[in-house]
Amino acid sequence: MPDETGIGWPRQNGNASGRLSKLSRAPVTGCFALLLCLAPGPSAADGTALWDALRSGGHVALLRHAIAPGTGDPPTFVLGDCSTQRNLSDSGRDQATRIGARFRANGVATAKVFSSQWCRCRETAERLALGPVEELPILNSFFERPEGGGTQTQALGQWLAGQALDQPLVLVTHQVNITALTGVYPASGELVIVRRSEKGEISVVGSIESE
Repeated sequence: MPDETGIGWPRQNGNASGRLSKLSRAPVTGCFALLLCLAPGPSAADGTALWDALRSGGHVALLRHAIAPGTGDPPTFVLGDCSTQRNLSDSGRDQATRIGARFRANGVATAKVFSSQWCRCRETAERLALGPVEELPILNSFFERPEGGGTQTQALGQWLAGQALDQPLVLVTHQVNITALTGVYPASGELVIVRRSEKGEISVVGSIESE
């Protein structure tokens, strides 16, 4: 199973930070090496610079779904049946709504929003209220089947390489997916801002924790 323990970079100003999990301490090989180029974390430019980057084009916000107590999913999990899944708590629903308000407070009133098909991600994405939500299966969790994570992460990188990124793009997904792509271990409701180069390389700009 994917490691659930993260090792963090030192905190930086405000709510901007770049945090690496144990995964990123290991040698970078395979598809991960093709996708990820770590950029320095934000310095004195705190969360404001990250919002500016997202508005400027060429950047993507990876959002771990809001608070959903527990780990993984019940053994009776059925895709499309929320009653069989681990779902957002009331605190998680409130958190998702506040994240959407924070986007708007920072000049992002609308965005292209894609979500994992898991109910907790769909609900998070919908509560952002940034625009229509489109399901994207390559954002689905591979926590229960880590052997498929490399192929899925590579597919996500290829998908990102083909996006215009001429408007803010928000991907609502899971911790394992974000960590596999970026090396960052996000908390529930945390945004990881990445830059995609013209060559399709992904670099971490920083992260914005949920308030």
